[in-house]
Amino acid sequence: MNTKLTLRMDEFLIESAKEYSARKGKSVSRIVADFFEIIRNEKLLEEYQFTPTVLSLKGILKDSITDEADYKEYLEKKYL
Repeated sequence: MNTKLTLRMDEFLIESAKEYSARKGKSVSRIVADFFEIIRNEKLLEEYQFTPTVLSLKGILKDSITDEADYKEYLEKKYL
């Protein structure tokens, strides 16, 4: 459901926003809504931080030469 929001800003900012919206082909309302969405997404990212254990493992295999074939070979040796 869309609800009306009134913003009070400096006249120069309002004119700049209108010019920007005309160049981008988006309404000022859509631009403000996109900005609020960015803020919401940043907040969600902050809430879902990785645990210290996960952070310590991040990138550990980056330079590894191990591939799926090595893993299959390991499993065959282990279970057969």
